Amino acid sequence: MAELMAIGLFVCLCLALMLGYPVAFTLGGISLLFASAGVAMGLFDPSFFGALPSRLYGTMNNQTLLAVPLFVFMGVMLEKSKVAEKLLESMSQLFGGLRGGLAFSVLLVGALLAASTGIVGATVVTLGLLALPTMLRRGYDPVLATGTLAATGTLGQIIPPSIILVLLGDVLSNAYQQAQLRMGIYSPDTVTVGDLFIGSLLPGLLLVGLYLLYLIGVALWQPSKMPALPANERGKINWVALLASLLPPLLLIAAVLGSILGGIATPTEAAAVGALGAMLLALLNGQLSVARLREVSRATTEISAMVFMILIGASIFSLVFRGFGGEEMIHNLFQQLPGGAFSATLLVMLVIFLLGFILDFIEITFVVVPIVGPVLLMMGIDPIWLGVMIALNLQTSFLTPPFGFALFYLRGVTPKEVPTSAIYRGVLPFIIIQIIMLGIVALWPGLVTWLPGLL
Repeated sequence: MAELMAIGLFVCLCLALMLGYPVAFTLGGISLLFASAGVAMGLFDPSFFGALPSRLYGTMNNQTLLAVPLFVFMGVMLEKSKVAEKLLESMSQLFGGLRGGLAFSVLLVGALLAASTGIVGATVVTLGLLALPTMLRRGYDPVLATGTLAATGTLGQIIPPSIILVLLGDVLSNAYQQAQLRMGIYSPDTVTVGDLFIGSLLPGLLLVGLYLLYLIGVALWQPSKMPALPANERGKINWVALLASLLPPLLLIAAVLGSILGGIATPTEAAAVGALGAMLLALLNGQLSVARLREVSRATTEISAMVFMILIGASIFSLVFRGFGGEEMIHNLFQQLPGGAFSATLLVMLVIFLLGFILDFIEITFVVVPIVGPVLLMMGIDPIWLGVMIALNLQTSFLTPPFGFALFYLRGVTPKEVPTSAIYRGVLPFIIIQIIMLGIVALWPGLVTWLPGLL
């Protein structure tokens, strides 16, 4: 009976979130309702809640999670400082003479923006507002244009410094320690956010390369969909302006990631460097003011408060789920699956992919990963590889019609004359590429684990 309560808790939670109720309060509220019913029926031990204060205190003292508001501040500040706008103008001049040059520019700028902001919604909306009107005006196929923009925007999920990798790093670190303690290892190894950053670097760059190959293929075989800009509209390439727009964000990315890769700074310290660097870029672009700083700080506070409230709600949920024997049920289910770790991982990836239609990555990270993570890691799965696979999977889910979050973001800034069906058809080739990427990482895990092991 207790296991049925655990299943009912998860199902009711998903249904409530689908109805649009606030995530943080829904997590805690439904969990407390089920716990109260469980206590009345003699199925739940209220002593489980004795661990809640220590969990919340641990969250408050978690240095890793301090990187979240800092990276959010960095991303929002860069979004407001017109870095992307200047980059896109310069790149368009550089590649505009080529068929598909504007699409290549969008992809490269989107990759840099993803590496700078780490926020999917901000990247999709920014690129959609800046590039889509120009692409449509230049005769680009609406299907190809919208698909490129949506797919490029989701690169913020996998290219570090990604917010999802920060959250996954913290959750997987706890799950990895739990798994080792259950296996009798009392001096457990650790996995850090920096490990996930390093592990996701090669898959992220490879994914950008696959996107670029696809666009080159379309430019060669269907040039009418991606016309070159006329010479009179391109103007002469201003190399000084190009370098001036390209070097600052590259230096910022190098400072953030380089300090982590070189072991000079922790991800939290690197995030502080990124936040300061974003302010300097805004200052150089003449976009830093008291009003702008107030606007960015307010947006950062709202996003960060949402993340941490969800984390508190997720802590209550995980305690109640464990109290009903949910974790043990998951463990027994995975142990009985034919195929061992492979089948268990495949099942988890499928569930996360489907949940990505109705839940944001924050809810999935805080609700699903703590449940399945320890069980998978006990089966010998590498935590860094698992984290990158989850990030890639969520990226694919965010792009898949009809519920992909990136599609909703793009739909909000797409002209009415472009139908939603065009966006859906445009992302299909990129979804196939992402599935291929998932297969590559699954078949060659060394693509993820090699660089962290080397450093």
